[in-house]
Amino acid sequence: MARILHLSDLHFGAHDPKLVEAVEARAAEAKPDLIVISGDFTQRARTEQFKEACAFLTRLKEAGHDVLGVPGNHDVPLYDVLRRFLSPLTRYRRYIDDSLCPFHELKDASVLGINTARSLTFKDGNINHEQIAYIQETFARTNAATPRILVTHHPLFALPVGDGPELSKAIGRQHLALDAIADAGVDLLLAGHNHRASTHHAPDLVTRAGSALVIQAGTATSTRLRDEEQSFNLIETAPDDVTITVQAWDGSGYASRDFQRYRRADDQWTLEPGVTSGPRRRRLAESRLCVPLYPA
Repeated sequence: MARILHLSDLHFGAHDPKLVEAVEARAAEAKPDLIVISGDFTQRARTEQFKEACAFLTRLKEAGHDVLGVPGNHDVPLYDVLRRFLSPLTRYRRYIDDSLCPFHELKDASVLGINTARSLTFKDGNINHEQIAYIQETFARTNAATPRILVTHHPLFALPVGDGPELSKAIGRQHLALDAIADAGVDLLLAGHNHRASTHHAPDLVTRAGSALVIQAGTATSTRLRDEEQSFNLIETAPDDVTITVQAWDGSGYASRDFQRYRRADDQWTLEPGVTSGPRRRRLAESRLCVPLYPA
């Protein structure tokens, strides 16, 4: 079984140091095979923020953890217009990872990251034809019995926001992405951006989406909250078994919440009844780190 910590939206520059320390402590306890970070390493893509993110990654790697990350929209400079359009991810490549499409193969998981951040949009994501082909070609070389995991910063789907009818925006060229993940047999889609933890079946969100589980991570270390406290995911995968346990901030550390197990049969993931457990995540009104909300 592969054990993966799924972090997102670190936002160094708008982070809480005690949360960073708590993430490192939980990683040391969990002993994951891989730490996945689905974008927004920084708040405004400034050099000093990337240096802080780099120091965090260095500590994780020195502790023996493998790390796979992808950029988020906050990792593209916002106010430095020339850099935004001429060299948007130069600092990311220097301090985080030179690859924008990292791949890591574990015994029970094949994990591919794809960059969805773009200079021409303020916060929205996009995917292009070359990336679509790369997703298909990469997963075609992996064992079909091993769970295939695609990591992006932006969700490929429009997702529910809170308990109301509002939906977040889907990624650009969504129809191409949906065909690609279905054709490639992608099992898990990991993303962030919305600062909310959730799990959905792709067919429940949109047609022609294949059978993937859509797994969203909350913000792990940022003080920029949206209706719930900081969190990240502990994901364990086997060929026909996936468990997801939210690691939620409780004021003094990260504790396991909302455990779910999915079984695969006839190429469909089904939530195993009777195994969802743990107290629900606290909403923002109950959190000790309430701060004003800024745009993504």
